[in-house]
Amino acid sequence: MNRRKLGAADPTRRTGLLAALGLVLARSAQAAEPTRITLATATPGGGFPAFGDAFAAAIRAADPDLFVETRASGGSAENVGLLRAGRVDLALVQGEYAYPALSEPGGLTVLAPMYPTPGLFAVPAASPIRTVEDLRGRPMVLGTHNSGLTVMGRSALQASGLDPERDIRPILLDRAGDGPPMVLDGRADALWGGGLGWPGFVAMAQAPGGARFFGPSEAGIARLAQPSAALQRLIVPPGSFPGQSAAIETIGSWSLVLARPGFEAETAYRLVRALARADMAARHPQGADSQPKNLSGLVPAAQIHPGTLRYLGEAGVPVR
Repeated sequence: MNRRKLGAADPTRRTGLLAALGLVLARSAQAAEPTRITLATATPGGGFPAFGDAFAAAIRAADPDLFVETRASGGSAENVGLLRAGRVDLALVQGEYAYPALSEPGGLTVLAPMYPTPGLFAVPAASPIRTVEDLRGRPMVLGTHNSGLTVMGRSALQASGLDPERDIRPILLDRAGDGPPMVLDGRADALWGGGLGWPGFVAMAQAPGGARFFGPSEAGIARLAQPSAALQRLIVPPGSFPGQSAAIETIGSWSLVLARPGFEAETAYRLVRALARADMAARHPQGADSQPKNLSGLVPAAQIHPGTLRYLGEAGVPVR
């Protein structure tokens, strides 16, 4: 009788076992890979990249199996196109671009809120400029070419009685971070921007001598802040910037995290669930505003991603 010795391995069987083991290990490694999500932000030095970095880090800390990869872009206008083409999964979009895009056919939906963006003019504290009318004839940084903030700035000027193309000398940028140095070295007299933690405002406020901030004229605010409009009246509380002793009335809109058509509902649900328990408030000056519950009343339920709606339903947040 042909008996195998204990421990003697059949070469064919050993090869099969090794192959099976390799397959198991490969599958285990694949299962351990985090889900990767691409997020379009904007040009370096602006508010969107700062928020995007905080968002990505907070999500990863709350759910290590989710990896958000941020990608620089031209801003809100380009981001809407990237989403529609399916070239990114998510994108940060200013309200002036987000609300029209959501109302058009194409399948874009809201994953989460970002923060309200109060638009403000910033000048050095020693500047004689105190109102929008004082900007007449002066060089002014309006923003980057494709930014929703730039659209808001043009609206603020026009509603306040200045033609943004003729009554000022508008400066458009390729990089948002290039604006503050132009004001600080005298190439421009003022800077338009938005958001309490916007890097351009922080740079101006922290510069020697500090900065002063103001909004559109009261008549301009009244013209823009209509009930059905994307822009609404916002109040910047005292102390939001160094040396700011009084509240500032202005206009602004909510920026949103939008999702591409067909973005997976389960992934969206996991992202929103992670965002709800993430430490965004510790990572960004307006991080607390990005809580998913703040979507209630911002956009109709039909424009919210199904994965987000699932989370809001479980959390008992009403949406219409």
